[in-house]
Amino acid sequence: MKLKELKTALNVFGKTVVVNSKKNLKGSSPLSKSLRYQLNETYGIVDFRFYMEEYGLYYDEGVRGKDPSKVSPNAKIKGQQGVGRNKITGQFQRSPYRFGSGTSKGTFKNFKESMEKFAKRKNMRFRDAKGKFSKTNFKSLGYIIASNIYNRGLRGSLFFTDPFMKAYKDLPKKMQSGMAKDITNFFQITTQNIEK
Repeated sequence: MKLKELKTALNVFGKTVVVNSKKNLKGSSPLSKSLRYQLNETYGIVDFRFYMEEYGLYYDEGVRGKDPSKVSPNAKIKGQQGVGRNKITGQFQRSPYRFGSGTSKGTFKNFKESMEKFAKRKNMRFRDAKGKFSKTNFKSLGYIIASNIYNRGLRGSLFFTDPFMKAYKDLPKKMQSGMAKDITNFFQITTQNIEK
């Protein structure tokens, strides 16, 4: 494949993945605004990368919980979360990310405060024994939500993985075989860099 054809194919690939990933995010969130690709060519070497806010990786691939046994028995969502998908094979797999692993920025306190703001913004309420809405302390509600997510984990949204896999299948076969190993290595290296 000639360099010009390679660059054309990668540009189509990059634009397709970015556009469809943004559609999955449904809105103009900071994550959606940060999502882009870059293609550079220097002395016949092509450098192709996707960029997004760091938390996009966690949102896409999910995050395993710290301790699912601590999740409230009243929680609607049961079981350990944190399931992502291999971008080349499409097989479901455990997320490489885990709450409480100490490999990323942020603390439980920050997370609790953001859940408190989320509950207030969505006007979430406690219900009494009869099922009626009751007066809600948003600090308490934020703690309950944060604790549940922290211990149970988050299932991956695959907002980026699914468009990536679909666009990857449309690449010329020669490119697919050559890129498969590079893509796997790239995501492993990126993950390692984030975790440091």
